[in-house]
Amino acid sequence: MLQFAKLESIVGVQRAFRRQFNKQPPRHKQIYEWHRKFVEDGCICKRKSTGRPRTSDENVERVRAAYERSPRKSTARASHELNISKTTVWRVLKNRLHLKPYKLQLLQALRPDDHNKRFEFSTAILEDMEEDNFAERLIFSDESTFHISGKVNRHNVRIWASENPREVIQHERDSPKVNVFCAISVNKVYGPFFFMEKTITGTIYLDMLENWLFPQLREDSNDFIFMQDGAPPHFSDLVRRYLNNIIPGRWIGRAGAQDQCHRLWPPRSPDLTPCDFYLWGYIKDCVFVPPMPATLQELRHRIVEAVNSITKDQLRRVWQEMSYRFDICRVTNGAHIEVQF
Repeated sequence: MLQFAKLESIVGVQRAFRRQFNKQPPRHKQIYEWHRKFVEDGCICKRKSTGRPRTSDENVERVRAAYERSPRKSTARASHELNISKTTVWRVLKNRLHLKPYKLQLLQALRPDDHNKRFEFSTAILEDMEEDNFAERLIFSDESTFHISGKVNRHNVRIWASENPREVIQHERDSPKVNVFCAISVNKVYGPFFFMEKTITGTIYLDMLENWLFPQLREDSNDFIFMQDGAPPHFSDLVRRYLNNIIPGRWIGRAGAQDQCHRLWPPRSPDLTPCDFYLWGYIKDCVFVPPMPATLQELRHRIVEAVNSITKDQLRRVWQEMSYRFDICRVTNGAHIEVQF
Protein backbone atom coordinates (compact mmCIF):
# COMPACT_ATOMS: atom_id res chain seq x y z
CA MET A 1 0.00 0.00 0.00
CA LEU A 2 2.88 2.36 0.73
CA GLN A 3 4.35 1.67 -2.73
CA PHE A 4 0.99 2.42 -4.36
CA ALA A 5 0.59 5.66 -2.42
CA LYS A 6 4.15 6.65 -3.38
CA LEU A 7 4.11 5.64 -7.08
CA GLU A 8 0.38 5.99 -7.90
CA SER A 9 0.97 3.34 -10.55
CA ILE A 10 -0.17 -0.28 -10.57
CA VAL A 11 2.57 -1.21 -13.04
CA GLY A 12 5.17 0.49 -10.83
CA VAL A 13 3.98 -1.48 -7.79
CA GLN A 14 4.14 -4.75 -9.76
CA ARG A 15 7.67 -4.04 -10.95
CA ALA A 16 8.82 -3.20 -7.40
CA PHE A 17 7.19 -6.39 -6.10
CA ARG A 18 8.90 -8.48 -8.78
CA ARG A 19 12.32 -6.94 -8.09
CA GLN A 20 12.06 -7.44 -4.33
CA PHE A 21 10.47 -10.91 -4.17
CA ASN A 22 11.50 -12.35 -7.57
CA LYS A 23 8.06 -13.79 -8.32
CA GLN A 24 4.86 -12.90 -10.11
CA PRO A 25 3.12 -9.84 -8.58
CA PRO A 26 -0.59 -9.60 -7.74
CA ARG A 27 -2.93 -8.64 -10.59
CA HIS A 28 -4.24 -5.09 -11.17
CA LYS A 29 -7.68 -5.88 -9.69
CA GLN A 30 -6.24 -7.36 -6.49
CA ILE A 31 -4.01 -4.34 -5.82
CA TYR A 32 -6.93 -1.97 -6.39
CA GLU A 33 -9.09 -4.02 -4.00
CA TRP A 34 -6.42 -4.01 -1.28
CA HIS A 35 -6.01 -0.24 -1.67
CA ARG A 36 -9.79 0.29 -1.46
CA LYS A 37 -10.04 -1.80 1.74
CA PHE A 38 -7.08 0.01 3.27
CA VAL A 39 -8.65 3.42 2.55
CA GLU A 40 -12.08 2.38 3.83
CA ASP A 41 -11.14 0.19 6.82
CA GLY A 42 -7.55 1.14 7.66
CA CYS A 43 -6.36 -2.44 7.06
CA ILE A 44 -6.52 -5.22 4.48
CA CYS A 45 -7.49 -7.94 6.94
CA LYS A 46 -10.26 -10.33 6.03
CA ARG A 47 -13.58 -9.47 7.59
CA LYS A 48 -15.28 -11.71 10.10
CA SER A 49 -16.62 -14.92 8.59
CA THR A 50 -20.34 -15.07 7.83
CA GLY A 51 -20.49 -18.48 9.44
CA ARG A 52 -21.51 -20.21 6.21
CA PRO A 53 -21.80 -23.99 6.81
CA ARG A 54 -19.07 -26.08 5.22
CA THR A 55 -20.03 -28.03 2.10
CA SER A 56 -20.41 -31.71 2.94
CA ASP A 57 -17.79 -34.22 1.82
CA GLU A 58 -20.53 -36.06 -0.04
CA ASN A 59 -21.31 -33.02 -2.22
CA VAL A 60 -17.61 -32.40 -2.81
CA GLU A 61 -17.28 -35.94 -4.17
CA ARG A 62 -20.37 -35.48 -6.34
CA VAL A 63 -18.83 -32.34 -7.88
CA ARG A 64 -15.50 -34.12 -8.34
CA ALA A 65 -17.16 -37.06 -10.14
CA ALA A 66 -19.20 -34.72 -12.37
CA TYR A 67 -16.10 -32.87 -13.59
CA GLU A 68 -14.01 -36.01 -14.00
CA ARG A 69 -16.67 -37.19 -16.46
CA SER A 70 -17.00 -33.81 -18.19
CA PRO A 71 -14.29 -31.19 -17.51
CA ARG A 72 -15.99 -28.75 -19.93
CA LYS A 73 -19.22 -28.71 -17.94
CA SER A 74 -20.34 -25.21 -16.95
CA THR A 75 -21.01 -24.42 -13.29
CA ALA A 76 -24.62 -23.58 -14.20
CA ARG A 77 -25.09 -27.01 -15.79
CA ALA A 78 -23.48 -28.77 -12.82
CA SER A 79 -25.67 -26.79 -10.43
CA HIS A 80 -28.79 -27.97 -12.26
CA GLU A 81 -27.68 -31.61 -12.48
CA LEU A 82 -26.49 -31.91 -8.87
CA ASN A 83 -29.15 -29.67 -7.27
CA ILE A 84 -26.40 -27.59 -5.65
CA SER A 85 -26.17 -23.81 -5.93
CA LYS A 86 -23.90 -22.44 -8.64
CA THR A 87 -21.89 -20.53 -6.02
CA THR A 88 -21.29 -23.74 -4.06
CA VAL A 89 -20.17 -25.60 -7.18
CA TRP A 90 -17.70 -22.81 -7.98
CA ARG A 91 -16.41 -22.74 -4.40
CA VAL A 92 -15.91 -26.51 -4.32
CA LEU A 93 -13.99 -26.46 -7.62
CA LYS A 94 -11.74 -23.62 -6.54
CA ASN A 95 -11.27 -24.13 -2.79
CA ARG A 96 -11.85 -27.82 -2.10
CA LEU A 97 -10.71 -29.49 -5.33
CA HIS A 98 -8.14 -26.80 -6.20
CA LEU A 99 -9.07 -26.80 -9.89
CA LYS A 100 -8.73 -23.83 -12.24
CA PRO A 101 -10.93 -22.67 -15.15
CA TYR A 102 -8.59 -22.59 -18.14
CA LYS A 103 -9.45 -20.56 -21.22
CA LEU A 104 -8.67 -21.76 -24.72
CA GLN A 105 -5.64 -19.92 -26.06
CA LEU A 106 -4.31 -19.45 -29.56
CA LEU A 107 -0.51 -19.17 -29.60
CA GLN A 108 2.04 -19.35 -32.37
CA ALA A 109 4.79 -21.85 -31.59
CA LEU A 110 8.09 -20.11 -30.83
CA ARG A 111 11.20 -21.16 -32.72
CA PRO A 112 14.55 -21.63 -30.92
CA ASP A 113 15.88 -18.12 -31.61
CA ASP A 114 12.55 -16.36 -30.96
CA HIS A 115 13.04 -16.21 -27.19
CA ASN A 116 16.17 -14.08 -27.49
CA LYS A 117 14.49 -11.72 -29.97
CA ARG A 118 11.48 -11.30 -27.69
CA PHE A 119 13.69 -10.75 -24.65
CA GLU A 120 15.86 -8.19 -26.45
CA PHE A 121 12.86 -6.32 -27.82
CA SER A 122 11.05 -6.20 -24.47
CA THR A 123 14.18 -5.00 -22.68
CA ALA A 124 14.80 -2.29 -25.27
CA ILE A 125 11.21 -1.08 -25.46
CA LEU A 126 10.98 -0.84 -21.67
CA GLU A 127 14.09 1.36 -21.73
CA ASP A 128 12.43 3.49 -24.43
CA MET A 129 9.33 3.81 -22.26
CA GLU A 130 11.37 5.41 -19.50
CA GLU A 131 11.11 8.56 -21.64
CA ASP A 132 8.19 10.70 -20.50
CA ASN A 133 6.00 10.48 -23.61
CA PHE A 134 7.36 7.49 -25.51
CA ALA A 135 4.44 5.17 -24.68
CA GLU A 136 1.96 7.87 -25.76
CA ARG A 137 3.68 8.08 -29.17
CA LEU A 138 3.17 4.37 -29.96
CA ILE A 139 0.63 3.40 -32.61
CA PHE A 140 0.04 -0.36 -32.90
CA SER A 141 -1.69 -1.76 -35.98
CA ASP A 142 -2.99 -5.08 -37.25
CA GLU A 143 -5.52 -6.82 -39.51
CA SER A 144 -8.09 -9.43 -38.56
CA THR A 145 -10.63 -11.53 -40.43
CA PHE A 146 -14.27 -11.69 -39.31
CA HIS A 147 -16.45 -14.56 -40.56
CA ILE A 148 -20.25 -14.50 -40.55
CA SER A 149 -20.12 -18.02 -39.10
CA GLY A 150 -18.68 -16.52 -35.92
CA LYS A 151 -15.81 -17.82 -33.83
CA VAL A 152 -14.92 -19.82 -30.77
CA ASN A 153 -15.88 -17.64 -27.81
CA ARG A 154 -12.90 -18.45 -25.61
CA HIS A 155 -14.24 -16.25 -22.80
CA ASN A 156 -17.20 -18.58 -22.25
CA VAL A 157 -15.32 -21.86 -22.77
CA ARG A 158 -13.71 -23.24 -19.62
CA ILE A 159 -11.96 -26.55 -19.00
CA TRP A 160 -11.74 -27.35 -15.28
CA ALA A 161 -8.47 -29.08 -14.45
CA SER A 162 -5.51 -28.98 -12.06
CA GLU A 163 -3.18 -28.29 -15.03
CA ASN A 164 -3.75 -26.44 -18.29
CA PRO A 165 -4.91 -29.03 -20.88
CA ARG A 166 -3.73 -26.83 -23.82
CA GLU A 167 -6.79 -27.75 -25.89
CA VAL A 168 -7.83 -26.20 -29.20
CA ILE A 169 -11.09 -26.21 -31.15
CA GLN A 170 -11.66 -26.38 -34.91
CA HIS A 171 -13.96 -23.89 -36.58
CA GLU A 172 -15.78 -23.60 -39.91
CA ARG A 173 -13.79 -22.29 -42.86
CA ASP A 174 -14.75 -20.55 -46.12
CA SER A 175 -17.77 -18.70 -44.71
CA PRO A 176 -18.35 -15.11 -45.94
CA LYS A 177 -15.82 -12.80 -44.33
CA VAL A 178 -14.42 -9.28 -44.13
CA ASN A 179 -10.80 -8.26 -43.64
CA VAL A 180 -10.47 -5.42 -41.15
CA PHE A 181 -7.61 -3.09 -40.24
CA CYS A 182 -7.34 -1.04 -37.04
CA ALA A 183 -4.64 0.98 -35.35
CA ILE A 184 -4.66 1.76 -31.64
CA SER A 185 -2.97 4.33 -29.41
CA VAL A 186 -3.37 5.19 -25.75
CA ASN A 187 -5.89 7.86 -26.75
CA LYS A 188 -7.98 6.43 -29.60
CA VAL A 189 -8.67 3.64 -32.06
CA TYR A 190 -8.20 4.41 -35.75
CA GLY A 191 -10.69 2.44 -37.76
CA PRO A 192 -12.13 0.14 -38.64
CA PHE A 193 -10.96 0.07 -42.25
CA PHE A 194 -12.60 -2.63 -44.38
CA PHE A 195 -10.56 -4.03 -47.26
CA MET A 196 -12.71 -4.67 -50.30
CA GLU A 197 -10.26 -7.29 -51.58
CA LYS A 198 -10.32 -10.86 -50.27
CA THR A 199 -6.51 -11.04 -50.26
CA ILE A 200 -4.35 -8.21 -48.87
CA THR A 201 -1.21 -7.59 -50.90
CA GLY A 202 1.63 -5.15 -50.26
CA THR A 203 0.18 -2.73 -52.84
CA ILE A 204 -3.30 -2.81 -51.27
CA TYR A 205 -1.87 -2.38 -47.78
CA LEU A 206 0.33 0.55 -48.87
CA ASP A 207 -2.65 2.28 -50.50
CA MET A 208 -4.50 2.10 -47.17
CA LEU A 209 -1.52 3.54 -45.27
CA GLU A 210 -1.01 6.42 -47.73
CA ASN A 211 -4.61 7.46 -48.27
CA TRP A 212 -6.40 6.50 -45.04
CA LEU A 213 -4.24 5.88 -41.94
CA PHE A 214 -1.28 8.25 -42.16
CA PRO A 215 -3.36 11.38 -42.94
CA GLN A 216 -5.28 10.70 -39.71
CA LEU A 217 -2.11 10.10 -37.70
CA ARG A 218 -0.61 13.37 -38.93
CA GLU A 219 -3.73 15.27 -37.92
CA ASP A 220 -3.17 14.16 -34.31
CA SER A 221 0.65 14.31 -34.17
CA ASN A 222 3.73 14.41 -36.37
CA ASP A 223 5.80 12.55 -33.77
CA PHE A 224 4.16 9.14 -33.65
CA ILE A 225 5.95 5.75 -33.74
CA PHE A 226 4.15 3.27 -35.99
CA MET A 227 4.20 -0.48 -35.31
CA GLN A 228 3.27 -3.31 -37.68
CA ASP A 229 3.99 -7.03 -37.39
CA GLY A 230 5.89 -9.19 -39.88
CA ALA A 231 2.98 -10.23 -42.13
CA PRO A 232 4.01 -10.59 -45.81
CA PRO A 233 2.17 -7.44 -47.04
CA HIS A 234 3.94 -5.39 -44.35
CA PHE A 235 7.36 -6.67 -45.46
CA SER A 236 6.92 -5.78 -49.11
CA ASP A 237 9.58 -3.52 -50.65
CA LEU A 238 6.97 -0.87 -51.43
CA VAL A 239 5.76 -0.63 -47.84
CA ARG A 240 9.22 -0.56 -46.28
CA ARG A 241 10.45 2.02 -48.77
CA TYR A 242 7.45 4.21 -47.94
CA LEU A 243 8.04 3.95 -44.18
CA ASN A 244 11.76 4.67 -44.57
CA ASN A 245 10.95 7.82 -46.55
CA ILE A 246 8.01 9.11 -44.51
CA ILE A 247 8.94 8.19 -40.92
CA PRO A 248 12.62 7.12 -40.90
CA GLY A 249 13.61 5.72 -37.51
CA ARG A 250 10.02 5.94 -36.27
CA TRP A 251 8.55 2.58 -37.20
CA ILE A 252 8.68 -0.88 -35.64
CA GLY A 253 8.30 -4.06 -37.65
CA ARG A 254 10.00 -6.72 -39.72
CA ALA A 255 12.83 -5.02 -41.59
CA GLY A 256 15.83 -5.58 -43.83
CA ALA A 257 19.43 -4.65 -43.12
CA GLN A 258 19.11 -1.30 -44.94
CA ASP A 259 15.79 -0.27 -43.42
CA GLN A 260 15.56 2.68 -41.03
CA CYS A 261 13.28 1.23 -38.36
CA HIS A 262 13.30 2.08 -34.66
CA ARG A 263 13.09 -1.53 -33.47
CA LEU A 264 12.70 -4.95 -35.06
CA TRP A 265 9.38 -6.51 -34.07
CA PRO A 266 9.97 -10.04 -32.69
CA PRO A 267 8.31 -12.74 -34.83
CA ARG A 268 5.38 -14.79 -33.53
CA SER A 269 4.57 -12.31 -30.76
CA PRO A 270 0.82 -11.51 -30.86
CA ASP A 271 0.80 -11.66 -27.05
CA LEU A 272 2.80 -8.40 -26.96
CA THR A 273 0.64 -6.18 -29.16
CA PRO A 274 -2.60 -4.57 -27.86
CA CYS A 275 -4.36 -5.37 -31.12
CA ASP A 276 -4.05 -9.09 -30.44
CA PHE A 277 -4.18 -9.39 -26.66
CA TYR A 278 -7.07 -6.92 -26.36
CA LEU A 279 -8.61 -5.21 -29.40
CA TRP A 280 -9.67 -8.10 -31.64
CA GLY A 281 -10.95 -10.20 -28.75
CA TYR A 282 -13.00 -7.28 -27.42
CA ILE A 283 -14.49 -6.51 -30.83
CA LYS A 284 -15.33 -10.14 -31.59
CA ASP A 285 -16.96 -10.62 -28.19
CA CYS A 286 -19.17 -7.60 -28.97
CA VAL A 287 -19.95 -8.69 -32.53
CA PHE A 288 -20.70 -12.39 -32.15
CA VAL A 289 -23.67 -12.36 -29.79
CA PRO A 290 -27.14 -13.79 -30.52
CA PRO A 291 -28.77 -13.18 -32.87
CA MET A 292 -25.67 -13.65 -35.01
CA PRO A 293 -25.07 -11.28 -37.97
CA ALA A 294 -26.79 -12.63 -41.08
CA THR A 295 -25.11 -10.48 -43.76
CA LEU A 296 -21.72 -8.88 -44.35
CA GLN A 297 -23.37 -5.45 -44.08
CA GLU A 298 -24.67 -6.28 -40.61
CA LEU A 299 -21.29 -7.73 -39.66
CA ARG A 300 -19.52 -4.50 -40.68
CA HIS A 301 -22.07 -2.42 -38.77
CA ARG A 302 -21.49 -4.40 -35.58
CA ILE A 303 -17.72 -4.04 -35.94
CA VAL A 304 -18.04 -0.25 -36.26
CA GLU A 305 -20.28 -0.10 -33.18
CA ALA A 306 -17.85 -2.22 -31.16
CA VAL A 307 -14.89 0.01 -32.05
CA ASN A 308 -16.87 3.15 -31.22
CA SER A 309 -17.74 1.74 -27.78
CA ILE A 310 -14.09 1.63 -26.64
CA THR A 311 -13.38 4.35 -24.07
CA LYS A 312 -10.21 6.25 -23.18
CA ASP A 313 -10.23 4.58 -19.77
CA GLN A 314 -10.15 1.17 -21.45
CA LEU A 315 -7.22 2.26 -23.62
CA ARG A 316 -5.34 3.57 -20.59
CA ARG A 317 -5.69 0.18 -18.89
CA VAL A 318 -4.64 -1.58 -22.10
CA TRP A 319 -1.42 0.48 -22.11
CA GLN A 320 -0.76 -0.51 -18.50
CA GLU A 321 -1.23 -4.16 -19.46
CA MET A 322 1.08 -3.70 -22.44
CA SER A 323 3.87 -2.41 -20.21
CA TYR A 324 3.24 -5.27 -17.80
CA ARG A 325 3.51 -7.82 -20.64
CA PHE A 326 6.81 -6.38 -21.85
CA ASP A 327 8.11 -6.69 -18.30
CA ILE A 328 6.89 -10.29 -17.98
CA CYS A 329 8.49 -11.18 -21.32
CA ARG A 330 11.78 -9.69 -20.13
CA VAL A 331 11.70 -11.49 -16.78
CA THR A 332 10.84 -14.85 -18.38
CA ASN A 333 13.56 -14.51 -21.05
CA GLY A 334 11.11 -14.24 -23.93
CA ALA A 335 8.54 -16.90 -23.00
CA HIS A 336 4.94 -16.64 -24.23
CA ILE A 337 2.65 -14.74 -21.90
CA GLU A 338 -0.48 -16.57 -20.82
CA VAL A 339 -1.96 -14.01 -18.41
CA GLN A 340 -5.42 -12.83 -19.46
CA PHE A 341 -6.38 -9.18 -19.79
